[in-house]
Amino acid sequence: MIPRRLTAPDPGWTIDTDIIVIGSGVAGLVTALRARTAGRVLLVTKALLDDGSTRWAQGGIAAALHPDDSPEEHLRDTLTAGVGLCDDEAVRVLVTEGPDAVRELIELGAEFDRGEDGRVALTREGGHLKRRIAHAGGDATGAEVSRALLAKIKDSGIEVIEHALVLDLLMEQGRAAGVTLHVMGEGRRDGVGAARARAVILATGGLGQVFQATTNPEVSTGDGVALALRAGAAVTDLEFVQFHPTVMWLGPDAKGRQPLISEAVRGEGAYLIDERGDRFMAGRHPLADLAPRDVVAKAIMAMMRETGAPCAYLDGRNLGPRTWANRFPTILAACEEHGIDPVHEPIPVIPAAHYASGGVRTDLWGRTSVPGLYACGEVACTGVHGANRLASNSLLEGLVFGRRIAEALPADLAADAPAGTASGGAVAGPALLDPSVHADVQQVMTSCAGVLRNGPGLERAARDLAALADRTTGEPCTEAWEATNLHTVASLIVAAARRREETRGSHWREDFPDADENWLGHLVSTLADDGTITTDYEPRELS
Repeated sequence: MIPRRLTAPDPGWTIDTDIIVIGSGVAGLVTALRARTAGRVLLVTKALLDDGSTRWAQGGIAAALHPDDSPEEHLRDTLTAGVGLCDDEAVRVLVTEGPDAVRELIELGAEFDRGEDGRVALTREGGHLKRRIAHAGGDATGAEVSRALLAKIKDSGIEVIEHALVLDLLMEQGRAAGVTLHVMGEGRRDGVGAARARAVILATGGLGQVFQATTNPEVSTGDGVALALRAGAAVTDLEFVQFHPTVMWLGPDAKGRQPLISEAVRGEGAYLIDERGDRFMAGRHPLADLAPRDVVAKAIMAMMRETGAPCAYLDGRNLGPRTWANRFPTILAACEEHGIDPVHEPIPVIPAAHYASGGVRTDLWGRTSVPGLYACGEVACTGVHGANRLASNSLLEGLVFGRRIAEALPADLAADAPAGTASGGAVAGPALLDPSVHADVQQVMTSCAGVLRNGPGLERAARDLAALADRTTGEPCTEAWEATNLHTVASLIVAAARRREETRGSHWREDFPDADENWLGHLVSTLADDGTITTDYEPRELS
């Protein structure tokens, strides 16, 4: 049973503002900066301002910036990667507004790598037929984007609360009216408090910590999706968890955030080989090593299963020392830290949980099904990714839809002005789960609902998760709230994965190995009044 609300003490303090932005990745920072035109903004983040997933992004931002490229070509590549489930209108918004969003980012101070002609240097990644990936610091794009936006935040006058885990949505007359949150620090805003506002924007990032091996930071425990579900919002297509195909393999016992080897390395000429040194992507896809992520991840898993090998290898020896040092300094340093010299030896790699293509369902302006609650970035399902996100569309999505939320807010707030007292933040639901459930959820999901899935395994996962729901605690704490959120999100993933009896994009069912036109639609999950998850199939509306 899923709790309708997290058990928490009564709020010990209260803040009043107009707009709350939760999360300090690219989506949250852009939204916060632009939302100031609609009122006072409070920016809440779970750790430090620069501890989200954005700063770990290596590859770059995809946008049709070159004269030889076009939004239409970017749209085509995005739709191809999404395997029939992208929302065409959402993708068109992404690719047409994307170039201006990147140019605005440059105006805000982000410094992208440039070629000898002075133009932004562009590279190519998996699934792209053109070189359209803008990058910074070689392979440190996310860090540079985060740096530039944070500099603006610090000069903006926006109030910031760090080390704050958001617990639940406050509701007033059927619409969002703020949040309860637990501040994990010292001072006048320590412990559980309430922040009241007229609009709440979720930009909480991903859910990779549901699995044992992930590229996501430790803060990525699916808090935004769980909060939205408890508040009554619809969550869409959460079965499509993208596993990045090339994550450094650190051995069978490695857990937590794993070093990512960007697809841009393959874009510059590296390729995958097996233990014998043979290339295995040729013939599997027209783009071979630059095929979409789901294709490459499945090929690696198939090779490992056929040969019994613990990993594949990414061979970048042909790039040479100058390319490694200048184009991929961050990846080079990570390899050397783990005793690998990519200039002279292949890098051991495996697929690891990387990105949730599904999430809290929104319209083209970031509105969820709960009035006053918005979502953008990885926590949201805008429709642009379909069954499998195209490489480097993630930072772009955060930029584009963060801007659109801020654009919609003034009119939305003028039309819906709540009055009265916000409530619901301290209502006790079922007891929280014990912190030890965290590791057990990861084990269940990795074993039964990872890259390879099948009916019996997913049924076992559902049973095991149901049993874990009995492991409760009466002591509210950060670890218990996170364990409860992870269990909630894992239950959603398994429910949708069991229902979708086909293989499509990043959802791979061994017992249903082919795509099925009867499943050309979306799975929409909601939380019933009795705490059970309801997952309904919704045929896609073809445009």
